[in-house]
Amino acid sequence: MLKTVIAYHSSHHGNTKKLVEAVARGHDVTLIDASAQARADLSGYDLIGFASGIYAGSFHPDVLNFARANLPEGRRVFFLYTYAGLGSAKSIAAAVREKSAQVAGEFGCRGFNTFGPFKLIGGTGKGHPDQEDLENARRFFEGLCQ
Repeated sequence: MLKTVIAYHSSHHGNTKKLVEAVARGHDVTLIDASAQARADLSGYDLIGFASGIYAGSFHPDVLNFARANLPEGRRVFFLYTYAGLGSAKSIAAAVREKSAQVAGEFGCRGFNTFGPFKLIGGTGKGHPDQEDLENARRFFEGLCQ
């Protein structure tokens, strides 16, 4: 099994944390909250993940800054994200390209969102990520480990 680390940011409803915990369960995965820890030595990891909700089309700045500051050259990376509208890993992909990283894949799913005006209508994506989303994230990760 590959030694894996996932640097993540999760706020509001804990959507992204649910994803990373589902992926980590039963595997040798170290979780780093990039909002609480800005620096870490990632040189001992075979597979490096970055996870975030999507904020205005981008990964959270704490995760982007963590990737730029800590990702060793030429590593194999993957992305996990939750979104309310459209999901994309373009911002983090650009950050890891600076380190000649090999992108192994990405997984995104809807997350419960009550930001701004969505709070007035009770939010969007209620119940997400749900058990099916978490199982799909786990299967995605296991595919990367083969």
